[in-house]
Amino acid sequence: MNTDIFGKAIKDFYNKEYTEDIIVQANDFDDDHIPISYLFRGYTEMPKIEQKALELSYGKVLDVGCGAGSHSLFLQNDQKLDVKAIDISEGAIEICKKRGIHHAMAQDIYDHTNATYDTILLLMNGSGIIGTLDHIDRFFTHIKTLLAPGGQILMDSSDISYLFQDDDGGFWVDASAGYYGEMQYKLKYKEQESEWFDWLYIDYNTLQNAANANGLLSELIVEGENNDYLAKFTLA
Repeated sequence: MNTDIFGKAIKDFYNKEYTEDIIVQANDFDDDHIPISYLFRGYTEMPKIEQKALELSYGKVLDVGCGAGSHSLFLQNDQKLDVKAIDISEGAIEICKKRGIHHAMAQDIYDHTNATYDTILLLMNGSGIIGTLDHIDRFFTHIKTLLAPGGQILMDSSDISYLFQDDDGGFWVDASAGYYGEMQYKLKYKEQESEWFDWLYIDYNTLQNAANANGLLSELIVEGENNDYLAKFTLA
């Protein structure tokens, strides 16, 4: 059963029926919580990585995995840019439209074709939608088809290797188990529960190498305080 957890939570918050957080479960880690209010934050409440991405955005913009639409709203209303917001969550897109985003669509990035953009945004660990490292060539191959000449892809991610270090700085990842940034998560919200899904955190060097292999130039724009960073890709 595929449930729209984010959509349900975003609709509840928008309709002032917010009573609890989204719970994120991962094997071998404690449960995490996502306060739904965080998805509605304004520019001043965003981390510097997201602020920098919005500052660099120009032209026609595609906001991939837009959630409640906070990035799109800022670009549309404050920066006066032409923004298309997409997310696989029908509920999230419903609220994006109610919040005033002119162009919002419930769609998977791989189904988005026949359009090009000057700026493609993938924020809030945008690399997550790649899923697993062996899908990264497919991702870059497709995203390049959406890039206008001279355009840019802005994506953030994190190097989570620190989660696997012991007190002596040793690295205890099982190399045979695949890339350490490949996570599996399950979401719970009220009475609903999602299936397990893949989510990719990727260190910058691995991401840069994959981008280069797919004909893209890579630039590390800014690093955050939690091993996170913003990268920019342009056509080579």
